[in-house]
Amino acid sequence: MALPEKGTVEKTRSPPVKVLSGQLRDAKSRITGPNGKSEFIIKRLGQGNPLCVSIVWMQGTVVEVQPDHNSVVLLDETGNFVVVGVNNIPKGKPCLIHGKYVMVMGVLQTHSPEPVLRAVKMADLSDNSLIQKRMWKYEVEDLQQTLP
Repeated sequence: MALPEKGTVEKTRSPPVKVLSGQLRDAKSRITGPNGKSEFIIKRLGQGNPLCVSIVWMQGTVVEVQPDHNSVVLLDETGNFVVVGVNNIPKGKPCLIHGKYVMVMGVLQTHSPEPVLRAVKMADLSDNSLIQKRMWKYEVEDLQQTLP
């Protein structure tokens, strides 16, 4: 693997930020860079400066599977959000069943009127869904409070 030349900055994506759909719904969007990359500014849970996000980690219950649209609608404790591109993710299909509790990492496409993300990874968390659901908001807040 070639290393970047001295004096150049390697562009990498920041890691996914754990968020709730309500935070995204209230976000402000901005376009950055010459390629028109979208970023979204959200209010942190707890206290602190706003966070800039483009890749997010979310969890929720499957409420509607739309195979013709290559999408699924999920529900977290703050509302619905849509995940597109679900047929293109490896091993994503087993968790696309109504009532399953899943995690999804993806690139945020839009925040209004409801958040839409393009899936990169999905996983079924249904085995421990009671604990996962109870702890999710605390995980989100904890991570957001530790980020600079």
